[in-house]
Amino acid sequence: MRAELREGGTITYYVFKRLAGGGPRRIKIGDFPAVTIDAARTEALDVLSELSQGRDVARDRRQRRQESTLADLFTHWLDSHARLHKRTWQEDQRQYDKLLSGWHNRRLSSITRNDVRTLHARIGSNHGHYAANRLLALLRAVFNKSADLGYDGPNPARGIKKFREESRDRFLQPGELPAFMAAVKAESNDTLRDFFQVLLYTGARRSNVQAMQWADVNLDAATWRIPNTKSGEPVTIHLPTPAIVILAGRKAAADEGAEWVFPTQKDKGKTPHLSEPKEAWKRLLKRAGIKDLRLHDLRRTLGSYQAAAGASLAIIGKSLGHKAGSPATAVYARMNLDPVRASVDVAIAAMLTAAEKEGKASV
Repeated sequence: MRAELREGGTITYYVFKRLAGGGPRRIKIGDFPAVTIDAARTEALDVLSELSQGRDVARDRRQRRQESTLADLFTHWLDSHARLHKRTWQEDQRQYDKLLSGWHNRRLSSITRNDVRTLHARIGSNHGHYAANRLLALLRAVFNKSADLGYDGPNPARGIKKFREESRDRFLQPGELPAFMAAVKAESNDTLRDFFQVLLYTGARRSNVQAMQWADVNLDAATWRIPNTKSGEPVTIHLPTPAIVILAGRKAAADEGAEWVFPTQKDKGKTPHLSEPKEAWKRLLKRAGIKDLRLHDLRRTLGSYQAAAGASLAIIGKSLGHKAGSPATAVYARMNLDPVRASVDVAIAAMLTAAEKEGKASV
């Protein structure tokens, strides 16, 4: 290896080698200080090894410079597949921005299976097994489209074992309801305050409540039609009285022609509706003194109180908008909303009674 001082004071590292049957080869390693002396020596040894095997190092380097980056591939996957076929593509975008930004400019061939395995383990340790497995699935799906960009290498996310995920059974306990309700009412942002309550009272998925539109809400009939669901089918769910009261208040205060029930604040968020309530959720839990409760657990809470009141699996599934596909839920499609209304109303009444009773007992 040789270091040369170039015009302007730049120091550049090169490898020189005379090949059998050919002239001398001069391969650039890199410039100091972007490339340290130790890194240059290591790279020089690799280059000499490749040259001794008869490989065209200069050509290989030119190809790598022209190779697509992970950012190129993710953008292609997002535009050609995810936005067209996945209702959760925005969550994929957030996951990429949060967990893969460090690999943004990496060439596809530089991402190895060991890199992905190490990342998977780190995400599992720092963010949980569920997040790590979702990221692994995302990378695998993205690399499945790499041939579209001319990359013929292996999929580095394939063959890596997922973490085992424990089934979660957390929901709001009767003793937690008074503090939770008080913490919700103490929320100064009325959009977030109403959002958390509608989540609890409807048992709907967070993404659906965030994107709730006035055109889909019928306050007179006490129904809400969700056009885009995880199951891929539109569903109509019952709106219990507490939810109707909240929505009627929001409707009265909304601007004429307003589209979204929970609009984002001006100049905030990437969507016109509420997009990321996690920070407000953390504040709420801190005020309530409740630990290990997720937004999705509010959905499970409604179902749990329905079960406690004796509702069947079919009734619970219908009220939560589960897909009518399995034998246990095949009856959904033939069921009208009347028994569902009764079940949800009983469950909500039980929650409110528990909150009031426990609240008085703690005074």
